[in-house]
Amino acid sequence: MSDPGDGQRDEWYLWGPYLSERQWGTVREDYSPDGEAWNYLPHDHARSRAYRWGEDGLAGFSDIQQRLCVALALWNGRDPILKERLYGLSGPEGNHGEDAKEYWWYLDALPSHAWNRWRYHYPQAAFPYEDLRVENGRRGRDDPEYELLDTGVFDDDRYWIVEVHYAKASPTDLLMTVQVTNAGPDAATLHVLPTVWFRNTWSWTGDAPRPELAATGQGTVDITEPSFLGELELLAAPGPDGVAPTLLFCDNETNPARHGGTAAGSAYPKDGVNDHVVSGAATVNPAQRGTKCAAWYRLAVPPGATVELRLRLRPKGIGSDAGTAIGSEYDGVLAVRRAEADEFYADLTPPAASADEASVMRQAFGGMLWSKQLYYYDVARWLDGDPGQPVPPPTRLTGRNHRWRTFSAFDVMSMPDKWEYPWFAAWDLAFHCVALAHVDPVFAKNQLLLVCREWFQHPNGALPAYEWDFGDVNPPVHALAALEVFNLDGARDLDFLSLVFDKLMVNFTWWVNRQDIEGTNLFEGGFLGLDNIGPLDRSHLPVTGSLQQSDATGWMATFALAMVPIASILHRSGSRPARDLVRKFLEHFAQIRKALEQQGMWDEADGLFYDRISTPAGTMPVKVHSMVAIIPMLAAAVIDESTLDEVAGARKMFAELLARHGWHNARQLAEAGLLRGEPGQRRLLVSAVGVERVQRLLAKLFDAGEFLSPYGLRSLSRFHHEHPYEIDVAGVRATIDYEPAESNVTMFGGNSNWRGPVWFPLNFLATAALDRYHRFFGDDLKVEYPTGSGDLKSLAEVSADLSARLVSIFLVGPDGRRPCFGAIERFQRDPNWKDNILFYEYFHGDNAAGLGASHQTGWTGLVADLIRRRHGLVPSLAETVQGRPERVAKP
Repeated sequence: MSDPGDGQRDEWYLWGPYLSERQWGTVREDYSPDGEAWNYLPHDHARSRAYRWGEDGLAGFSDIQQRLCVALALWNGRDPILKERLYGLSGPEGNHGEDAKEYWWYLDALPSHAWNRWRYHYPQAAFPYEDLRVENGRRGRDDPEYELLDTGVFDDDRYWIVEVHYAKASPTDLLMTVQVTNAGPDAATLHVLPTVWFRNTWSWTGDAPRPELAATGQGTVDITEPSFLGELELLAAPGPDGVAPTLLFCDNETNPARHGGTAAGSAYPKDGVNDHVVSGAATVNPAQRGTKCAAWYRLAVPPGATVELRLRLRPKGIGSDAGTAIGSEYDGVLAVRRAEADEFYADLTPPAASADEASVMRQAFGGMLWSKQLYYYDVARWLDGDPGQPVPPPTRLTGRNHRWRTFSAFDVMSMPDKWEYPWFAAWDLAFHCVALAHVDPVFAKNQLLLVCREWFQHPNGALPAYEWDFGDVNPPVHALAALEVFNLDGARDLDFLSLVFDKLMVNFTWWVNRQDIEGTNLFEGGFLGLDNIGPLDRSHLPVTGSLQQSDATGWMATFALAMVPIASILHRSGSRPARDLVRKFLEHFAQIRKALEQQGMWDEADGLFYDRISTPAGTMPVKVHSMVAIIPMLAAAVIDESTLDEVAGARKMFAELLARHGWHNARQLAEAGLLRGEPGQRRLLVSAVGVERVQRLLAKLFDAGEFLSPYGLRSLSRFHHEHPYEIDVAGVRATIDYEPAESNVTMFGGNSNWRGPVWFPLNFLATAALDRYHRFFGDDLKVEYPTGSGDLKSLAEVSADLSARLVSIFLVGPDGRRPCFGAIERFQRDPNWKDNILFYEYFHGDNAAGLGASHQTGWTGLVADLIRRRHGLVPSLAETVQGRPERVAKP
């Protein structure tokens, strides 16, 4: 069965999990003179200051414009504040940067959000806010993080299991079920406050209409939002004791008593519900109206028992009476939507997959679908300030993102992690789209198009990198992602391919013009998403000079090669004439290949590519054994003779191109190992790295003493554990050594620790590259795997083994443990925890324990793709590229 959103997709997208999980501490909300976003609006301010650009909440849902928000608040009777949002340490507070100090999971979701399931574990003791902050502040970067489990608040199982299930009776009719289980040994009371509120759209301009919430009876609230939603009603069913919840109202406006705010502030500001519940203050509106409303339930729950609450948000005056709407009709909707979700994922699950693989895959897709968020950020308005509001500090006009005035986003986007990274990152997004294409190809395609739209892409062609610095540079992987998404969607949406191709051509030109300063076809770019992988800050060199990067150059070769099949497909299908564009990108590729071959990036003794730093005193290599040294190998494609024949004249063009670069005839190509097969069936290997160098790179890559770990490929070689690297350039000395977990270097600040850990994006690309090489060589090329083992395997076998290693990070192994959970015994053994999967940002380079952002389901969600791919459910991209897709209208 298909997702109920199919056929009426736009309507079913109206409501979804579009709330952030952390709006505080973001660049958007920062109006400080120094740009220290974490300090300007910290967690302590979040409950009492109105946000300008978005909202956050627990298990949050909103409409697609985030006019009206729905989320959960909790209080255990001991905390100093309501639990309205997840707590965590800011970048300066955490000993390894920002870090959420909570336990929650995205267990399930459909693309239409007709069914979503979320889980949270909440201590019954007072939440140890101060203990977490002080102890982590005391610890250094060489110490482990102090986690919520370490505080003892979950001892004796004294905690609440809270699940929220959303289901839709129709695109405009949303059901919210809250299930509360007392996991502890004694009866306990929990205050549960499902909350609805309006995003504050009225405080920033004088003429914005003001929406309203108003009680109309026990457990019934009228909702009026004239600009978009119209009139709705909220039905809050009585609790398990038969008592209707107490309706509490205040306004989503800043509390002037805590923060100043506007002179005409509300008498019942944003923290009114908090202060009333926690301390009994008279801070809620007795008239029972406002722009924020909580339905206050007091639940006395015996040990081991589960109770359920029901709420329904629907258009006013439509549908059955309240009793039926939250009774038998409600039961029917839940049963249907749950069954549809089961059927949807049963169709996606490979028949040969284990039950554990199926569960991991479903939770990975669920986490990706939960990680959507409305991203609202008008840079020009942010720089200049709002009418009638205090003028932003003058430093803003020359500070962060000031060159990006054309950027104006008001779009639902896939986020890396809605707590740690509640803002898009351009190259993360490309990998998200590959995984999302399995469950929601329309959304995946729209995401790739969005980042290239005129309100995102800079007029000069640059793509915005991420909120903290749009002008930084991310790897150009979007053409690769577009090909994968096109393929996963059935290779039929030529309109999408044509649209994204045009914008990527502009971006490609920007790279050529702006990131090849010396015109050598060796590219710069800065950190390129690899953060601490080198000894120097690659975005801000500490010396006068430039850095020619083997990874940037490899990325650009890959970019060029990905544009070739896109142009070929468009030309072959009759969508548009693109023969000259095939030639254009082959020409670019050949120039980059020549530069890699001849300009000193390759180190013959070490068998690796290295960055080169150029200063007035001369040029020297940066001899770090890292993924930077491997990326040029990823630029490889196999071109069939039939494919060249299909693009009229392409064979002649390419022959001329090869001749200009030293390959004059088929015999030379065959002798070089680049042309194989019988005439008419020949295959040409087009790669940025020669065959002999590829074999040397693979020997390093598959060496357990270098890159190969039991769980994939490390980002930095273990070689540096015994051989730290030191560079001395222009009087600046820096070192790097192997760190399999958290980095002890704060080069980029925050949670930026790319050194030894395994992380998914490059592992994913490496397995795909091995498959491409195997397509050319077949079983004729076998390599020692692992290096030194004496075992020879084809590259397809190696790729399959690497995929299996990556998938195994999340699966229960022979020892009964999931590697991703490391030494956390409760995660490994406790029935309430052990099967709830977290998709971390990266993984310990030796034992695969999860590290970094705990909900980075974005690119780590690629594990779902790998599970389907390794069981044969992903069509071959190579076959798509050489096939004959028919022109099909965009769905």
